[in-house]
Amino acid sequence: MINHDAVLRARVLLLGSGRLGLLEQVDAYRVLAEVSPKAYLPKLVDALLLMSYRSRVPEVDLALTTEAVEAARRIEAGVPTRAERLCRALDAHQRALFALGRRVEGRAACEEMAAAGQNGRLASVLAEEGRFREAAELNEKAARSGTPEVSFWTMVEWAANLEGAGLHDAASAVFRELLDDTRRKAAEQRTALAILTWELVHLSRMREGAGHGADAAAARQEALTVLEELATKGEPKSWSCILGWWVTLFALSGRGAEPPASAGSPMPPFGTDLDRLSATRDAFLGTLPALEAEAAELREAGRMPQLVDVQRRISIREAVREGTHPYQFRNRFKAHFDEGVALARRLSDDPARLARALTDRSMFFVAARTFEPAYADFAEAVTLLDARRGVSAK
Repeated sequence: MINHDAVLRARVLLLGSGRLGLLEQVDAYRVLAEVSPKAYLPKLVDALLLMSYRSRVPEVDLALTTEAVEAARRIEAGVPTRAERLCRALDAHQRALFALGRRVEGRAACEEMAAAGQNGRLASVLAEEGRFREAAELNEKAARSGTPEVSFWTMVEWAANLEGAGLHDAASAVFRELLDDTRRKAAEQRTALAILTWELVHLSRMREGAGHGADAAAARQEALTVLEELATKGEPKSWSCILGWWVTLFALSGRGAEPPASAGSPMPPFGTDLDRLSATRDAFLGTLPALEAEAAELREAGRMPQLVDVQRRISIREAVREGTHPYQFRNRFKAHFDEGVALARRLSDDPARLARALTDRSMFFVAARTFEPAYADFAEAVTLLDARRGVSAK
């Protein structure tokens, strides 16, 4: 039953000359949405979402986004902005659910978004749970139904999920498609040579991991050629901050050293922008103290191979935590990579770990725009890896 007095008060309140608080607007829209849903349900959704964005209390976020989703569903099907508002409400709702550890309900909200055509978040959630093949299928839809322009973020995520599913050749094919596009853009000075270098090195790691040593060696040689150009001439153009590219590929390179992802023990969606806040990112970074304690124990026990591996996991987390912040970038991170190389040099019978540490530091130097030491480190890494394959280094 409609309370006509409440409706009148709400109309007067909205028409008044005074500035209304957000809560007052929401209360008025709640009342008027009952009598004029076409006009006021969209406004109610927007106001509820704005309140949730300003809230810092997870339970309050959940209550507000639950109401926003319900209001969005009540908007008539013919209203042009219904789908967009429903997806925005669902997106905020799933974030609130995941923040409270309610993964099943959060995934259901993501599935509803995917049914409405926005499947990016569902792909990430599936990857968090180790359901890489399903995630890759959604990635393919996104990559093939969008604009013709090749996107680093779309293609890396797709390749990462294919690789996670054990489809190594398919993953390499997708990544090569990205790499071909990057080569063209770099030749036309439409992207940084640094990005081309990171992609070539990542492809070499993919092919090495899949047992294709010759492919890996070819990619390393091409990366070394690009690095030599950077060391002698520098970047042809100045670029804005591109650290996110480095962090994404560096973190992805360490996925194999982490516990397997599952619904009960989700991991970050490697291959995506991990700078975005999420429950899995927080949990991933939350393991830093335990890893640092483990490193101390390994150092004390003199277990160098294991220490090198744990130190790398620590470095990846540090990069995920603040690797996209350019201020004092080189000074903040150099010690991590120097230590990785120093520890690996103590393993005289383990050239693979030393090559990995040198490659990590080289790619960090590229991110820091310090190209001469980047070339020197990578040249040494290539020599070590080629020697293992019985190939004369160039």
